[in-house]
Amino acid sequence: MTHYQILIIGGGTAGITIAAQLKRKDASLQIGLIEPAEKHYYQPAWTLVGAGAFDFKETERNQKDYIPKGVDWIKDKATEINPVINEVKTATSGSFTYDFLVPVPGLVMAPELLPGLSEVLDQGVVCSNYTNPEHTWEVLQNFKGGNAVFTQPTTPIKCGGAPQKIMYMAEDYFRKKGVREKTNVLFATPGTVIFGVPEFAKTLNKIIHDRDIIFKPFYAPVRIDGEKQEITFRYSKPGESNCTIMEGNPLGEELIGALDIKVHYDMLHIAPPQTAPKFIQESPISIQEGPGKGWIDVDIHTMQHKRFPNIFSIGDVAHLPTAKTGAAIRKQAPVLVQNLLTLIKEGKAGQQSYEGYSSCPIVTGYGKMLLCEFKYDNVKDSDPLISTLVDTTKEQYSMWLLKKYGLPFLYWNLMLRGKA
Repeated sequence: MTHYQILIIGGGTAGITIAAQLKRKDASLQIGLIEPAEKHYYQPAWTLVGAGAFDFKETERNQKDYIPKGVDWIKDKATEINPVINEVKTATSGSFTYDFLVPVPGLVMAPELLPGLSEVLDQGVVCSNYTNPEHTWEVLQNFKGGNAVFTQPTTPIKCGGAPQKIMYMAEDYFRKKGVREKTNVLFATPGTVIFGVPEFAKTLNKIIHDRDIIFKPFYAPVRIDGEKQEITFRYSKPGESNCTIMEGNPLGEELIGALDIKVHYDMLHIAPPQTAPKFIQESPISIQEGPGKGWIDVDIHTMQHKRFPNIFSIGDVAHLPTAKTGAAIRKQAPVLVQNLLTLIKEGKAGQQSYEGYSSCPIVTGYGKMLLCEFKYDNVKDSDPLISTLVDTTKEQYSMWLLKKYGLPFLYWNLMLRGKA
């Protein structure tokens, strides 16, 4: 059985960044990294791919080119974690033991959690930038008018702003194509507001109003009928025992019972339900009951596991009350690395603290973007340098350039190399 000083599960943004930073700080560390995928994707650009503004091939690289030198790549899937005996089992390579574990495998798509979605996802007029952004672009190009529905599930998802980003891009595209006047653009969300940070929500609400976008909060998708091209939402506002259809009813909404609303779609963009991988959910390292069930139980500031002190985690599978984004990982990773190294060297974890920073670059059209930066409790938290140059609460062409060119460069050349 092979033993590693540090065993990392996951070769996505978090796993590669952490491995690279650890090796930069101490080249002598013995690190194994479990990751089955041959390819590594820059998924933030998939929003632009779905709108025809970025080449999908440019988001894909070979995984082997980003595994840090001196890190053992275990090309396999983790299947079980036993933190009591410091052991991880894999699908085909046997078991590995560790002194310190960093499980960061990312989320998995779970379309089966929404009845009817598995049968229609990425087919016909149903698309998702989360799974096949090139199909999204095909759907937009073929759209001739009608109800364009954009929605998201009740589960946590990668980049909570992504479902509305493609909605703004699509609406802009429909104008350019000349079909906007015969189109209803609907953004339906189980959430309560368009965005949780008031300073950015103010701008987004104005955009929605000015561009005649129909916004429906408290709309939780519950089933899809692919043959009839209908999606049913449940009105989920707390304390409401019935709901009413809006006056004029341009969408042709149909009320079913007290709380269900059926809507016909001529195109549907959806973020599938998402969960932690099964081996994480079933492991003792996840929260077992109540809020956060199935997600890794870490301290929200130090990234150290609350019950197993030799385990640290960040990113999409960690139970952290902030958006699941690459920008969040960029701030979480140095905290994890420093606190883990201090534990290795001094026998006691460091006290570097993560304050919940995340960023959601919301593209609001071709050539326009809001850079929404915030920390825990939805407090605005802009980068001092950027905020002195531009007002990030307003749509900016410069931020579009950052999204399209600057951030991909930062990701491939600095972040994954442990330099940023």
